Amino acid sequence: MAKATMEEFEAMLNESFELETPEEGSVVRGTVLAIEAGQAIIDIGYKMEGRVDLKEFAKPGHDAEINIGDTVEVFLDRVENTKGEAVLSRDKARREEAWDRLEKANDKGERVEGAIFSRVKGGFTVDLGGAVAFLPGSQVDVRPVRDVGPLMGQPQPFQILKMDRRRGNIVVSRRAVLEESRAEQRAEIVGKLKEGDIIDGVVKNVTDYGAFVDLGGVDGLLHVTDMAWRRVNHPSEIVNIGETVKVQVVKVNNDTQRISLGMKQLMSDPWDGVEAKYPLGSKWSGRVTNITDYGAFVELEAGVEGLVHVSEMSWTKKNVHPGKIVSTSQEVEVIVLDVDSSKRRVSLGLKQTQGNPWEVFAEKHPNGTRVEGEVKNITEFGLFIGLEGDIDGMVHLSDLDWSRPGEQAMQDYKKGDMVEAVVLDVDVEKERISLGVKQLEGDAFADAAQGVRRGSVVTVTVTAIEDGGIEVEHEGMKAFIRRSDLSRDRSDQRPERFAVGDKTDARVTSVDTKARRLGLSIKALQIAEEREAVEQFGSSDSGASLGDILGAALKERNEG
Repeated sequence: MAKATMEEFEAMLNESFELETPEEGSVVRGTVLAIEAGQAIIDIGYKMEGRVDLKEFAKPGHDAEINIGDTVEVFLDRVENTKGEAVLSRDKARREEAWDRLEKANDKGERVEGAIFSRVKGGFTVDLGGAVAFLPGSQVDVRPVRDVGPLMGQPQPFQILKMDRRRGNIVVSRRAVLEESRAEQRAEIVGKLKEGDIIDGVVKNVTDYGAFVDLGGVDGLLHVTDMAWRRVNHPSEIVNIGETVKVQVVKVNNDTQRISLGMKQLMSDPWDGVEAKYPLGSKWSGRVTNITDYGAFVELEAGVEGLVHVSEMSWTKKNVHPGKIVSTSQEVEVIVLDVDSSKRRVSLGLKQTQGNPWEVFAEKHPNGTRVEGEVKNITEFGLFIGLEGDIDGMVHLSDLDWSRPGEQAMQDYKKGDMVEAVVLDVDVEKERISLGVKQLEGDAFADAAQGVRRGSVVTVTVTAIEDGGIEVEHEGMKAFIRRSDLSRDRSDQRPERFAVGDKTDARVTSVDTKARRLGLSIKALQIAEEREAVEQFGSSDSGASLGDILGAALKERNEG
């Protein structure tokens, strides 16, 4: 009985030791017995002691805060080493404790506290109370941070982005915390703003299209078109970084939390009453602010610009870029052509400030005036002559020579020749000036034709013999008598019976001053003479033959 009792007691004692003896690889509590040689001697019970470096009890950037008698938690690596001591680690204990705590926080999506303690490639390391995490450089702040020094060793909240206990990896973000806090602050501020509010803000950034203004924790965009009523080439003309400005809330988008701001809305609109101030036809002086392919913008006053369309820039330069006529910042005089205040448009004219060169030319050079100019261009239909006022006049090929075809006369001219001409017509509306060269000399045909009427008889000189008839001339007027008009008798209708230089009489059948030709007929003359003879000396009905009548008529003519 006693033997059994002793066995039971021994078993119970062994079981008690197994239950209470700490297991290797676990966290145990111990008491600091002594501090020596930079180490803390810790009693973990069961007559087991171990040593832990003091630095394992220190937080990053601080000295160890530990005293004799303190109770601490340590990690038991092995129960006994070669020196008969337990192998302990405070770091591992803190790590195990931290991982448990961090996993719970990550599961709940809660922030964790930590401190940045060193820089590594691509970012920084963060002590999360025993566990070391990686903080990428892009996750430090909402904007790039040049100097991280002030943040080092400072306890602050972080958001866990990713953690893997098996691999011992934790990635955290400080930026996510700031953005969340910023979003909450932004939502609160945006909720209080309403359109039309006038507030002060500080210019934080200036871009090509505007400036971002800090309204006390939230940024608003002040677009370049809302900075002033006048044209602003770059926002830096109006605002500078760090400057405090007074702005008006133009629009608030609660969904995107975007705020649009304006400065010009705080000033009077210069377009009010612009129609009365700038009546049609009035002349003003302005400054060229912008030049485009289709014209130039001229500032009449701050905030009021008008467009001089390319077609209204010059009377004579039709296909020239506006930049060839005016330059930016140039002061110019313009005429108001149209005003539409509802569309905030003013149409201006530059050429109207100068006299219409065609009107001026027409006043100074009435039809018939002689002018002189340089041949600017030669085309298939005439010559273009440069005239005063930087305009051109055209000599049509039909107005080059009285006697020669225009194509032939054109060969006498080349670009650069100085030519004298007569003004024939000026069409101001179509901007055309008609000139004539042949009109410089009198029209021989017209002069000669004044004494010639249809039905009259003229003496002509044969100048050429052709198969179809003969060419003749009368006092500079040329004509062609067809074969059928050479004689009343068919047998005498032979051109070859004439010779160049012969003179003969013919009856005028037509006078074409436009074509500059006489219509002549010998046959018509013979018929007319026969009719006249019959009337004077009898008719064939009275018994006299035609030969007798014509003979009598001829005898009278010769005697007369």
